[in-house]
Amino acid sequence: MNAPANDEEDHGEVFLDETDALHVITIDDQDLPEADEELGSDGEAIDIRDADGEQRSDGESMDEADDSMHIFTGHTGELYTVACSPTDGTLVATGSGDDKGFLWRIGEGDWAFQLQGHENSVCSLAFSTDGQLLASGSLDGIVQIWDINSCNLKCTLDGPGGGIEWVRWHPRGHLVLAGSEDSTVWMWNADKSSFLNMFSGHGSSVTCGDFTPDGKTICTGSDDATLRIWNPRSGENIHVVRGHPYHTDGLTCLTITSDSTLALTGSKDSSVHIVNITTGKVG
Repeated sequence: MNAPANDEEDHGEVFLDETDALHVITIDDQDLPEADEELGSDGEAIDIRDADGEQRSDGESMDEADDSMHIFTGHTGELYTVACSPTDGTLVATGSGDDKGFLWRIGEGDWAFQLQGHENSVCSLAFSTDGQLLASGSLDGIVQIWDINSCNLKCTLDGPGGGIEWVRWHPRGHLVLAGSEDSTVWMWNADKSSFLNMFSGHGSSVTCGDFTPDGKTICTGSDDATLRIWNPRSGENIHVVRGHPYHTDGLTCLTITSDSTLALTGSKDSSVHIVNITTGKVG
């Protein structure tokens, strides 16, 4: 130990013996922590116990309680969308980045129906108001309509040139509305598997939209920072809401009041605005 630093390599490994000790301190065994105790930053022992008072061993973590009623494990990718039937409290639909959609029931772990046919992520699902049909929208640009009673594919609706951002149903019928990444909005009659109208005017992906609760108007929001209000029958663009004092960045979500008079919109600019649907004025 007392050899010069430049001689250490010549001596190889260096060992300590009792004669190298400078001072010996005697420690009582009672001062040492038990094997199942941990030391805090100040050297004090920390007694680790579970929530029920049981002492746990060193390195064992506390497991949080799982209070879920049901666990569905059919997907192999990230979950993007969940929809619950408005008429059956146990029926759930889920869509994922694994290009799959599933119908399953809470409490029935052995039952699931796969919504087959999509070739890209299933990112939007919606049950019709009467619970008879389910619409599944995918980034493959396709909307599929499923008959809930028979679990059969009723029809496939196409037309948009980009992925489907969202799907919504008319409040009193089987008209389905979908917004696309290609800046358009499409409407079909699901009973007749027929195209009804295409709403064009947005300058970027149509990120949100819906029918008003009275079914007379359509509101859509886009990544172009505008809200557009449409006549569903004629396809006429009634109002375009944009510029000060409205959003300065793309819209991400919207909801409409139950009396069909106001639209509330959220944006990537971290603000929320209220718009009068009749006048197009920002509140």
